[in-house]
Amino acid sequence: MRIAPKPSSIVALCVLTMLGLAVAPAPATAHPTIDIAASNWQFTPATITIPMGEPTTLRLTSTGGVHGIESKDLGIPATTIEPGKFVTVTFTPTKPGTYKVNCSVFCGAGHPNMVLTIVVK
Repeated sequence: MRIAPKPSSIVALCVLTMLGLAVAPAPATAHPTIDIAASNWQFTPATITIPMGEPTTLRLTSTGGVHGIESKDLGIPATTIEPGKFVTVTFTPTKPGTYKVNCSVFCGAGHPNMVLTIVVK
């Protein structure tokens, strides 16, 4: 059963909104979002630090070539990163440490050295 707000609450909210005093509630799923760009043969930034036990979203794009990431240790599923597109992946790290996440899609001569370092604290 849905409970309707009292008319006085609606009027108060309208007045506060008109005066510019209404405050929007914080999103229920607010968590860190980190932008990462993949290019030949690096991730930018190359190292990120994230909190343990809290969801984190990586917002990934490529500035050249197709790349990818995947980490079973961190719970990051296989994710393809295409040029000019954004893809997001959300995961919750459960153990502190430093994790090396290699590019998972062969991208040329520098591919073996393409690493994203994720520090979980």
